[in-house]
Amino acid sequence: MKQLGQHAPPRHVIAHLSDPHLLAGGVRQYGAVDTEAGLRLSLERLARVDPPPQALVFTGDLADKAEPAAYARLREIVEPAAAAMGAVVVWVIGNHDERADYARELFGQASDEPQDRVHEVDGLRIISLDSSVPGYHHGELSDEQLAWLADVLATPAEHGTLIALHHPPIPLPMLRAAELIELLDQDRFAAVVRGTDVRGILAGHLHFSTYSLVEGIPVSVASASCYTVDPTPVDRFVSGVDGGQAFTMVHAYADRLVHTIVPLVPGPEVSGIGLDIMEAIEGLSVEEARELASSKTSPFNTQLEGDVTT
Repeated sequence: MKQLGQHAPPRHVIAHLSDPHLLAGGVRQYGAVDTEAGLRLSLERLARVDPPPQALVFTGDLADKAEPAAYARLREIVEPAAAAMGAVVVWVIGNHDERADYARELFGQASDEPQDRVHEVDGLRIISLDSSVPGYHHGELSDEQLAWLADVLATPAEHGTLIALHHPPIPLPMLRAAELIELLDQDRFAAVVRGTDVRGILAGHLHFSTYSLVEGIPVSVASASCYTVDPTPVDRFVSGVDGGQAFTMVHAYADRLVHTIVPLVPGPEVSGIGLDIMEAIEGLSVEEARELASSKTSPFNTQLEGDVTT
């Protein structure tokens, strides 16, 4: 495909999904939310992404009640879809997950130890870090985990590292309630990643998208595929709503990451151009294509100002 802009294609394409909260037996979350439908819709939307992702990273709260049948259903839905895309799946444990069930159902292991793992995706290292605390909803990283993380990061990866964990290590100004169940001792985590090859940190837990920095490293929090949290509710300390669900695409270039929020439910189209324009663009020089797209008097833009076309 012709390069139209200043930047070459990204080196890595990562899909960042979070908080499916899958329930077994078709039970609806809070009696209202079909969590399986949200997960399926995520994967259907994701299948349209071109180029397809090399990895699907799920940042926790995979099963709402840690039911073995929910984890089995999760694998039944996600793994074939990932295989069709040619993507590996990176699971991350969340506060709604339970270590023993998570390890047994997703990895075939008997363990209630922290679920920290390293994945390599075409030279990009993705670390799945367990910030869960058994019996609680807040997050924490033990001394042993931080020492393990420091040891892994001591050897740089070919194309750098992404860390994926459930609890975001950032301030939470738009959801004060979440401060009570945040990642504790965030400065200790920051000290470990300082000066390493970590290029980005992916997290979930909040049920809405937000961004920040840790030691100059971008932090991206993905929304949920089940329900979301309204950051500006009326007369409510916390308000979960059935709307605004999304996932985030992460495109990794040699010198930067680009994060794009993809809503699960597309809005009604009010203007558009059909794919037939691509054939015309392929036959033009980049300068001619830019003139077509940029000139306010070009057929491209006058058509956009008229009726929607297919």
